[in-house]
Amino acid sequence: MGKRVTLADVARKAGLSPSAASMILNGRPDTRLSADAHERVHAAASELGYRPNVAARALRTDTTHTIGFVSDHVATTRFASGLIKGSLEAAEAAGHVVLVAETGGEPEREVEAVSALLDRQVDGIIFASMRARETFVPPLPSRTRIVMLNATNDVHTCSVLPDEETGGRRAVELLADAGITEGIVLLGYDAEAERDVFRSETVASRIRGMSDALCERGMTLARSESIWLWEPASGHEVISRLLAEGERPKAIICLNDRLAFGASQALTEAGLSIPDDVSLVSFDNDELAAYLRPGLTTIGLPHEEMGRRAVELLLEPDGPPPGIHLVEMPVVVRASIRPTTPG
Repeated sequence: MGKRVTLADVARKAGLSPSAASMILNGRPDTRLSADAHERVHAAASELGYRPNVAARALRTDTTHTIGFVSDHVATTRFASGLIKGSLEAAEAAGHVVLVAETGGEPEREVEAVSALLDRQVDGIIFASMRARETFVPPLPSRTRIVMLNATNDVHTCSVLPDEETGGRRAVELLADAGITEGIVLLGYDAEAERDVFRSETVASRIRGMSDALCERGMTLARSESIWLWEPASGHEVISRLLAEGERPKAIICLNDRLAFGASQALTEAGLSIPDDVSLVSFDNDELAAYLRPGLTTIGLPHEEMGRRAVELLLEPDGPPPGIHLVEMPVVVRASIRPTTPG
């Protein structure tokens, strides 16, 4: 490996002083140097392959333009990768790079990851979770900027979360607006069966929004089914059982798209048509929602926008503002809800 090209090398080749070359490369608007001088400096830097010394700049400015991103399983699964994508886009727009550390949700690895990021003098750390939950954060220097992404923490209170309560409302409103106000089955949660069980605050918010919307419109659920693992096989099993028992729902609200996938299979196997016989609405906007036939109407998780928002909050001039910062969940309308009947 050859000797690192320095600012002095660029200045020498351009025929200028190092201070003049530095002002030009740093984009100073008041250099009072000619256009020709600017062209010579940029040409010299390109020809020599000059890269700024980030460590030296960090010593001068007390910033490294790097952000730490610590996650449990976000980077290694497709479900929440949008959190990283949005963060990368916002960081790039702000002239920052992101260093990603995956911990598998293990506290020991979390401590190691944080130590490694602090050794690299990151300007702040985003702690992200694949599923919204209270997240462990190891002790940190008091000046460290922290944002919780799809996560909460009692000490570090700046959190970015999806607006689940409004999302829950939207699911009910979609059915009500289509004239479906009875015969509705909720798949994935039952208040009585889960009285002493806590899933997460986001699930609680989603259910609260649905309950409020049902109450305001004078609607009630025909039944609700508790399912702990929201996977296709569970959705298929429960809906197959209900149909075998003679239950004939007019609509099913599934608490995620994977449950909806299994429910859709069970309905099709029973000779029922979606949406003519049974309407489906779900949550997440997983990739498979668009591949189902008919396409699945769903309330999306705004992961990319959440990632962007986390970076913006982290880089606020006065530091991340405390509090819960909610991001709207988009309504993705496809063809799984029966259209309103005229008249």
